[in-house]
Amino acid sequence: MDEPKAFKRFAARVGYTAEEMELFKQGGARLRHLERLAQAALKYSLVAEVVEAHHCNSGYKIGDKFVLDVDGNFIAKLCPRRLCVYAMGQFVVPVALINERLSEGLDPNGFHFMKFVQCPDLGVKCAVYGRVRFEMKVVLRVKVPGE
Repeated sequence: MDEPKAFKRFAARVGYTAEEMELFKQGGARLRHLERLAQAALKYSLVAEVVEAHHCNSGYKIGDKFVLDVDGNFIAKLCPRRLCVYAMGQFVVPVALINERLSEGLDPNGFHFMKFVQCPDLGVKCAVYGRVRFEMKVVLRVKVPGE
């Protein structure tokens, strides 16, 4: 059986050995996931938009946007200059949910759990510092300048 093109490109990019490629192919869902995300990558970007911000140490303001590819990689040229580990860590579950929906051929914005996330800092009233809340969504692919 011929290997799907997306799998060949992925295996070459990450440096899989022939043995690792065979192991990977044993998980049929992984191949489907890889192929569907490769198709989605041509159409979509993920965006985390700041919808609430109070006293943020990184300086995030309402309307700031963090753009990611469908694999969950930040597109640095399209993000604020400073990336806060506490805030960015909250994107893991929604990105995984979006990936799962893309893999299953579902509307990528059709999720409701963790559509909104916030940094674990709850603000001055809760004995900490600031507070930032984000809305997670999928948009038509955002092009990087010069791409």
